[in-house]
Amino acid sequence: MTAKPAAAAARATVYGYPRQGRNRELKKAIEGYWKGRVTADTLRQTAAGLRRGTWQQLAEAGVHDVPTGDFSYYDHVLDTSVMVGAVPERHREAVRADALDGYFAMARGTQDVAPLEMTKWFDTNYHYLVPELGPDTEFTADSAKQVAEFKEALALGLTPRPVLVGPVTYLLLAKAAPGVAADFEPLTLLDRLLPVYAEVLADLRAAGAEWVQLDEPALVQDRTPAELNAAARAYRELGGLADRPKLLVASYFGRLGEALPVLAKAPVDGLALDFTESGAGNLDDLAAAGGLPGKRLVAGVVNGRNIWINDYEKSLATLGTLLGLADHVDVSASSSLLHVPLDAAAESDIDPEVARWLAFAQQKTQEIVVLARGLSDGTEAIAAELAANRADLASRADAAITRDPAVRARTAAITDADGRRSQPYAERTVAQRAHLGLPLLPTTTIGSFPQTTELRTARADLRAGRIDEAGYEDRIKDEIREVLSFQEKAGLDVLVHGEPERNDMVQYFAEQLTGYLATQHGWVQSYGTRYVRPPVLAGDISRPEPMTVRWTTYAQSLTERPVKGMLTGPVTMLAWSFVRDDQPLGDTARQVALALRDEVNDLEAGGTSVIQVDEPALRETLPLRTAEHAAYLQWATESFRLATAGVRPDTQIHTHMCYAEFGDIVQAIDDLDADVISLEAARSHMQVARELAAHGYPREAGPGVYDIHSPRIPSADEAAALLRTGLEAIPAGRLWVNPDCGLKTRGWPETRASLENLVAAAREIRAELPTEAA
Repeated sequence: MTAKPAAAAARATVYGYPRQGRNRELKKAIEGYWKGRVTADTLRQTAAGLRRGTWQQLAEAGVHDVPTGDFSYYDHVLDTSVMVGAVPERHREAVRADALDGYFAMARGTQDVAPLEMTKWFDTNYHYLVPELGPDTEFTADSAKQVAEFKEALALGLTPRPVLVGPVTYLLLAKAAPGVAADFEPLTLLDRLLPVYAEVLADLRAAGAEWVQLDEPALVQDRTPAELNAAARAYRELGGLADRPKLLVASYFGRLGEALPVLAKAPVDGLALDFTESGAGNLDDLAAAGGLPGKRLVAGVVNGRNIWINDYEKSLATLGTLLGLADHVDVSASSSLLHVPLDAAAESDIDPEVARWLAFAQQKTQEIVVLARGLSDGTEAIAAELAANRADLASRADAAITRDPAVRARTAAITDADGRRSQPYAERTVAQRAHLGLPLLPTTTIGSFPQTTELRTARADLRAGRIDEAGYEDRIKDEIREVLSFQEKAGLDVLVHGEPERNDMVQYFAEQLTGYLATQHGWVQSYGTRYVRPPVLAGDISRPEPMTVRWTTYAQSLTERPVKGMLTGPVTMLAWSFVRDDQPLGDTARQVALALRDEVNDLEAGGTSVIQVDEPALRETLPLRTAEHAAYLQWATESFRLATAGVRPDTQIHTHMCYAEFGDIVQAIDDLDADVISLEAARSHMQVARELAAHGYPREAGPGVYDIHSPRIPSADEAAALLRTGLEAIPAGRLWVNPDCGLKTRGWPETRASLENLVAAAREIRAELPTEAA
């Protein structure tokens, strides 16, 4: 762009920010509260300190209006349910007795009361708590959290901008409550909900709020005319309120499409749009809609979901074009920075040449501020930053890590035959049953067992040199023996070694593959107090040596029962990493698949007859627009088959998926050609089993009967009831019995009791089945 300054100074802002603190102080305080070691007052003080530190850091960096209300103890959608009074009947007594404990009961459940269902937040690895609504739902406003946090920031002399989940997105994310007809549409409650939002907006205005941000990411998905009309009605009503703050309607994660003219015409004061690659088309659509005369445009030109540095010249060109389309243009990231780690400068172990390519939340904030200054004052004002940015981008483009000729040659040589098993499923399953000799309703777990304090201490001792490699391996062997012994005594049919040597299901493999980089402090919230450190996929991928064979074959040597080999699939290796953006995702997936293929074949050669390749991210990574599904699913399913198709017919391939909506990808699940799939089903009451049946899914499946994301212990009767529901959809000869997900985050007492109940339920149902069920 030229040096011509904008008519009014562009402001820098962000939609939201990571919540956890530099050392995950929030996680530690909340978990301490759950265990009775931290008081409620101490937890609140910790949270307030984290909020204050975030706002001050943003203001000092040059951010104009700081977001408030995006901070959460567990989940911002759950916070919205509290704000609008949508507390399920089963949780109301707990909420009345103690608001904080009731809040956590909705999130985690108690021994007596099940939690809210949890699923993925659009196409991210963040999980939200699904609102439960019905035709009798009555909403009531509770703006206490939103007003209090606004006032906290105001008292610091800052310009706060409260952030709320918008009413349309809230209802589109909701589900019919238990006992309500499945075809109930929560969006029919919009007219009942809008007065509650109006009351919250009035409370914020009375507290001094000039602007309020209403997040409507659901509008970047395919929406029906009725849903678009609902959005128009919602913002016509909220925008027409007599005494309200200015309204900024924020969309992110993609192109608004048909919803853009709806919001552009609405009587609101500003729109926030994604102008990164994920939002391709928003610029042309905005021009076609006639721009935003009289409105504020917040331009998301910095990628809020990945960790690569911004291309300043490209972003400034976009911003320059936008100056002609709105009365005022401000600069932001494409989404909340919740989805990236805090500070790349903390990563002292990463090669400095690579570190210069990385931008976490703090660096992205700086990029936003630089771009706002360049937009306001012209490129001469940021000449030094532009020069440094060009050099950093050139460094990455020319780096040796990004291209491995051997990897590229092998990928180019892939044939269709490489992605096909040697026999069809109907023939393989006969061979597998003869080879494995499993009973009806075979029982197993998903893979991981509790990561105890002793295991984490052992890893820390190894890193610190307090024990040597031999001492560490002795501890791992002891844990494997204990895990196997428990499983045999409990009566499980297909065992696992428990993964005691693994830190994370993606990071563990990334640390052993070329092309990946691991972070020390790159924590990102997955759900509640569960944080992960996504590795950085920076270059071409290969496997120098076997990654899991040694521990799996050791475990198999200790038992006569089959022990599953456990791997993470290619799509999940991409989705739960910060993936390179300089080549198509499908190309990267094929590289990872070939590395995993080598591991699968080595496991089989070592005597492993059951191999599970987990793909929990298959649905999560599905593009938000239907038109893009086919291309994604083609390379996603191909990469899984490429990783798994090289084994013998009698080797059983499992996969696992959890915490997403699967009904619209059942054909893709079928296309994976896995022999057995296990899926989350406990919180959704076996919904996925019915979806598989409706599709005519022909393979074996294990819809989960034990919700591992809650501390409650399901009884044998409860597990048996879920199994009976599963049997209504899946024949006994194809039904497995397993938890929803891995047990890494659970404690040993609840794990033992829950699995013993699971096995008891399977035995009870087995005894009820007719002989011919086999």
